[in-house]
Amino acid sequence: MIDPSSRPQAQSQDQSQAGSRPQAEAETAPAPCPSSEFVQALRGLRVWDPQVSALPLFDPATAPAEPVPLFATWFGEVVAAGEVEPHTMSLATADAEGRPDVRTVMLHDVDARGWHFASHAGSRKGRQLAHRPYASLGFYWPLLGRAVRVRGRVTVEPAEVAHADLHARSTGALAAALVGHQSEVLSSYEELERASEAAWARAERDPDVPVPSWTAYVVEPDEVEFFQGDARRLHVRLNYRREGDGWAKALLWP
Repeated sequence: MIDPSSRPQAQSQDQSQAGSRPQAEAETAPAPCPSSEFVQALRGLRVWDPQVSALPLFDPATAPAEPVPLFATWFGEVVAAGEVEPHTMSLATADAEGRPDVRTVMLHDVDARGWHFASHAGSRKGRQLAHRPYASLGFYWPLLGRAVRVRGRVTVEPAEVAHADLHARSTGALAAALVGHQSEVLSSYEELERASEAAWARAERDPDVPVPSWTAYVVEPDEVEFFQGDARRLHVRLNYRREGDGWAKALLWP
């Protein structure tokens, strides 16, 4: 152990001087802003360069009366174009204080009811949806310069639907669901490895094992927007808004 009295006198004088500094100087300096090189790199990135990629034309006059058929058409086209993971989407929810959260999840289905996904009821998103059953979804498909935004009320499917949804997927998906504890604090990565190994063993041993917390959700849309980018920045935004039993369509300024 070092005897404090044996420290060099100059060090103790520095400490004494530091203690007498004004409060503003003693406070921790704020984190530096991004460097100019970082900003320059951002500004140097091109979006939909006509010399690199040709974006498809979208005539909103040809759009169907409802949004789901158009979504299905666009989805098929981005898959054919080679878009990476086109079924991933941003899911935005809000907590009890109205503060937003967003994360990336997988689309499980789209039908006349809406856009389907699943998660643990005890996860952060699950708790937020239980308190505020509304959400927004965002899809971005850069290869074709397309984006789709969905917003509406979220409903919970029956437990048997969630069970069938999970067990129609891969063994890895079942094992991940069995691990559980989503959004809880993890003490170490080794703990996750042990839990995953045990979950894989159980999933392989009993492929029909139930996961009670696994919940299937449906975003029942009241608004859906389709965005088609244009290299000239003459972007097309087609908005569907539910009115009664049907939909009203409108173009929006980009």
